[in-house]
Amino acid sequence: MTESAAPGTPATAAGPLAGVRVLELGTMYAAPTAGRMLRDFGADVIKVEDPSTGDYARQWIPQKDGLSLGFSRLNAGKRSVGIDLRTDEGRDLVRRLAAQADVLVESFRPGRLEDWGLSPEQLHEINPGLVIARVSGFGQTGPNRLLPGFGTVAETASGFANVNGWPDSPPTSPPFGFADSIAGLSAAMGVSMALFNRSRTGRGDVVDVALYEPLMFIVGDMFLKYTALGEVQQRIGNSTGAASPRGIYEAADGRFLSIAASNQAIATRLFAAMGRAADIEDPRYATNAARLEHNDEVQAMVIDWCAQRPRDEVLAILEEFEVVSAPVNDAADVVADPHFLERTLVGITGNPTLAGTLMPGPVLHLDGYDGPEYDGVPAVGEHTEQVLTERLDLDGDALARLRDAGVIAH
Repeated sequence: MTESAAPGTPATAAGPLAGVRVLELGTMYAAPTAGRMLRDFGADVIKVEDPSTGDYARQWIPQKDGLSLGFSRLNAGKRSVGIDLRTDEGRDLVRRLAAQADVLVESFRPGRLEDWGLSPEQLHEINPGLVIARVSGFGQTGPNRLLPGFGTVAETASGFANVNGWPDSPPTSPPFGFADSIAGLSAAMGVSMALFNRSRTGRGDVVDVALYEPLMFIVGDMFLKYTALGEVQQRIGNSTGAASPRGIYEAADGRFLSIAASNQAIATRLFAAMGRAADIEDPRYATNAARLEHNDEVQAMVIDWCAQRPRDEVLAILEEFEVVSAPVNDAADVVADPHFLERTLVGITGNPTLAGTLMPGPVLHLDGYDGPEYDGVPAVGEHTEQVLTERLDLDGDALARLRDAGVIAH
């Protein structure tokens, strides 16, 4: 781990990862998410991109004035270096950068780094302490290791899509990068553990993350249910099949809210809030198991009660009775909420195109650290000269020769 952040890096000196140098070779979603998680807590993240096309995520929509909003969210504050990894000299530059790095994150199909002479074994020969995070569709081992995989494939292969939705609807994938995001978070956690382990052993570990595995962990109860009971979990809409009542309900004004009476005390308070305190003593509703057995009846009670009053009134009553509940927010609701504005949402600075835009900041909070500045979205190769001069001591003539040869970005 380096002693201090390099000159020109984001102002995150108070972050717990301040001084950690990350080399990000990942593209699209999962690996850049890991890079952003590390950058959120102070790491200096150098993003290596193809000097001609850049990360394909730059083409994602929606865009504002030609700038991808999704790319911006994952890569604001990183430094972009344009290097052509298809060239021998480009790979040598990456090898030299890796020799000075603490972490390397990559998302190529298994075997690509090995083909390029950048395998973990070869990188550890020049930098034994390098932590290498490898994110791929199906992982670095197993019969499916060489299959290509994006988030949609992970969401279906893991079993998630098959249980997501309603009984009369087809299997459903989410309209956002669910599997990729969870894999990126998991990779960042793995890197953090590997850095801690390195402090004891001096050696960097290889962190192997398959896109589907973190998601499979989240839906893991269904595998126990099948292997223990022989039951294949099916789609059940907003219910969990584990607690009642629970779900999303429509109020009289057509607005929606969620209620989660997931333990006996909350269920008792919910019945009281609905003016049915005595009904919780009815054998049909007295326990969670009984309520699940009569779930249609219980749900009908809650549906009818919510439908008789506007959402704000429903939520006020539920808050009074300490029933776990919340409005079903859309984006406009979230950015108008004082709680989210104070605690969660942040802006990207240094780029006029994104003035006034908001996005979620770090996913957790640490005492004594207020989080980073998201200071601009790098253009492809914007920091190539800065980084190669700073890290590799390349002079103007060397940079000009590499540019003319197409090895680095112009």
